[in-house]
Amino acid sequence: MPSSLHLEKITPENIDAALLLRVHPHQEKNVAPVATSLAEAYAFGEPAWPRLIFDGDELVGFLMAFLDIQWAPKKDPDDYRSGLWRLNISADHQGKGYGRFAVEAVREEIRRRGGSLMYVSWEPGEDGPGDFYLKQGFRTTGETSGGQTVGVLDV
Repeated sequence: MPSSLHLEKITPENIDAALLLRVHPHQEKNVAPVATSLAEAYAFGEPAWPRLIFDGDELVGFLMAFLDIQWAPKKDPDDYRSGLWRLNISADHQGKGYGRFAVEAVREEIRRRGGSLMYVSWEPGEDGPGDFYLKQGFRTTGETSGGQTVGVLDV
């Protein structure tokens, strides 16, 4: 993977480019647009960790992690989890390792914060990202969240 890959915070200088980022049209039903993610990041505050993925100076994707968030407060108020909340790789940049980089970046942030597990959920189905996440080492937990399959990975 190129060493020019890096994450950047969303800033006034890069927000417009972030909002223009689009996945393949057939993937739009599987992942919310960046604008929705940024609204959620604002609403959730500190547990949300939105970042842009750059290859050199070129914006190639967006990720948002959740860090130490109550997973199902009514079911188990002590169940706090961290993981990958959102991953949008630009349609023009898919298949180049940027998704793998994003998973590893979130994994490293969770590890840095003392976590041992990384969660993700995905829309099941033919065009869903399930195969991608399974290839990254996630295993299904048997749970669902909002109709999505939940996976976990040791960090």
